[in-house]
Amino acid sequence: MIGTIFLAVTLALSLCALLCYATRAERLERWGRLFTLLSLAGAAGASGYLMWLIFGNHFEIAYVASYSSAELPAVYKFSAFWAGQQGSFLLWLLIHAVAGVMLSFRQRLTSVGMAVYMFLQALLAFLVMAKSPFLPQEAAVENGVGLNPLLQDPWMAIHPPVIFIGYALLAVPFACSAAALIENQKAKQWLEQARRWTLVAWAFLGAGIFIGGYWAYKVLGWGGFWGWDPVENSSLVPWLVAGIFIHVLRVARVREAVLSMVHLAAVFAFSLVLYGTFLTRSGILGDFSVHSFSGTSIGMTIAVVNAIVLVSGLLLLTVRANKLPKGEMYPGYNSREFIVLLGALVLVFIAAVIFLGMSMPLLTQLVGRPAAVDTDFYVRTTLPLAIVMMFCIAFACLHRYGDGSKIVAGRMLGIFFAAGAGISWLAGVRQLLPIVLAGAAVLGAAASVLSWRKKALGFGGMAAHFGLGLSLLAIVLAGSGSQSTSRELNVGEPVTLYGHEIVYKGQQFADDMSAKYYIYTVDGREVRALTKLHANGEDAAREPAIDKTLAGDIYIAPTPPKDSGRQELILKHGRMAMDDLYAYRYEGAKMEEQGGGRMLVTAAIAVTDGETIERVEPAIQATLEGGTSKPVDVFGGKKRVRLTGVSADQKQARLEILPSLETETQQAITASISTKPFIWMLWLGSVLVCVGTLAAVKK
Repeated sequence: MIGTIFLAVTLALSLCALLCYATRAERLERWGRLFTLLSLAGAAGASGYLMWLIFGNHFEIAYVASYSSAELPAVYKFSAFWAGQQGSFLLWLLIHAVAGVMLSFRQRLTSVGMAVYMFLQALLAFLVMAKSPFLPQEAAVENGVGLNPLLQDPWMAIHPPVIFIGYALLAVPFACSAAALIENQKAKQWLEQARRWTLVAWAFLGAGIFIGGYWAYKVLGWGGFWGWDPVENSSLVPWLVAGIFIHVLRVARVREAVLSMVHLAAVFAFSLVLYGTFLTRSGILGDFSVHSFSGTSIGMTIAVVNAIVLVSGLLLLTVRANKLPKGEMYPGYNSREFIVLLGALVLVFIAAVIFLGMSMPLLTQLVGRPAAVDTDFYVRTTLPLAIVMMFCIAFACLHRYGDGSKIVAGRMLGIFFAAGAGISWLAGVRQLLPIVLAGAAVLGAAASVLSWRKKALGFGGMAAHFGLGLSLLAIVLAGSGSQSTSRELNVGEPVTLYGHEIVYKGQQFADDMSAKYYIYTVDGREVRALTKLHANGEDAAREPAIDKTLAGDIYIAPTPPKDSGRQELILKHGRMAMDDLYAYRYEGAKMEEQGGGRMLVTAAIAVTDGETIERVEPAIQATLEGGTSKPVDVFGGKKRVRLTGVSADQKQARLEILPSLETETQQAITASISTKPFIWMLWLGSVLVCVGTLAAVKK
């Protein structure tokens, strides 16, 4: 109830601030600033209350029960705040409200701009209330489900907040654009403000995307950093459109006739954020993405909000189109203005292709059975466009704005193209288009440095474009130049692959049995693959072993042995069943109610080797959500038994027979082993893109 009250207050105060700003009266603007501040207090109160519920283990709240647990480490209790869609919406609202206070008290927007911004805040508050994180749990539980083991990683603790900072701040250029159209503002009155805030949003959204890519590479064990997953794409598309906005805005500062394109990009950048949110939270992608939220009930609400924002923005632009400046958008085909606009058009095509691909489940569902495109669709369509984009970057950097004078002859840069293509060939790339992309990437990176040295490009722009070129080169080298194989590895037996000696050293379990490690040496350097374990000892999540060198990474992703030596036995009361060593007899069970739907079930099992009888009592902790149990040693650990179930009439028990811990750790395993040439350049390039974008804010 308390959290809901905070949300209702936030919504009400956002609407009050909207009304005060909309009047444009100076006296009421002061009230608008006060209401803006109080709305932030309401969002902060709701956020603080949810955090208190999580850390206080209030599992009577459905959200807390779904994403937290009593034993969850503190850092991941913070992550539980935004692990689900309700919490992530609240985080988005909080960041939006913080930015609103900064805009209001520093008077970064006109009163009309603040009215538009608070209108968007009211819509966000409404979305949070529509899918509240404060709803009670239907059935009482004493402990929560906890955070998905895959998400219990430091990178995923910061990935969502960084993404949502980018989402929230993209509302600023939308508000700037709408206010400029309503008030007929001159370009110089709003373009600079929009540029600064969009650059910050672009940097954070890009950083969030890159962090997600690094997490996927480091944790998922599938060998990649980008899978063209629809949810990945739902963040990429608004990032691309924000890039279009930044570049056409730069041209508009020289040629005001481009302002119509700037407004259009501002509308679509924020609208696509909402559209991506709709796709990921409507349940449409439930069968096509590992990230999406399935079976949710808020999809239609988000769709309506998205329609309101998009239609209102386009309608306003249509009404005001005749009052926008007219004239030449570029002086000639060899001018920097034309090349930048051409590059922006290429980005439009890239964004449109990805948008079409990620929307395919929705579009096909409208006419029949939903279906998705495969990853090859994206590679085939975006690769040639990426080549054209890098050529546009290179040739744009060779010219100055306005007079169109050249900095350096394009022929002089041919050597850089040849160098990039040659590097990719030496790395083992043999496909034509990836080789051309590698050459274009190096060409674009070199041109940006030359342009900076000739003072035709700022440091931030140079760093961002250089980082982009470096990233694309690394994608070619680590993608098309990668080699991969699957091998069975025996403990202690060296294997030579791709010029490296790899030795599997066996498994090692953590002291608390919460994880196990597959230990390898690569050219004598030890690396470990991690497998997180459930309380019952079963695999929960796997992370690969990665040997990092300047030449690239050796990536080892183990898979569990096909024959793990485990066996399941169904024991009838008073009767025996055998495995390869021992006979087992079920002698009965006892059940103890522990409250909150929990029950401890303990079975009495007699084990014999034909001469000696040993009695053990494996137990299973049964809850409404399932059950957990741990293995018990028999005959000094030569075997282990785990109770996995007892029938309601206690006449049967189900046992899992496990090999000794020593036997399990020495089992041969199969591993996928691959090379990732110079992949560190991808991470370095990504950092340069974000740092350069932030540095450009102060230009």
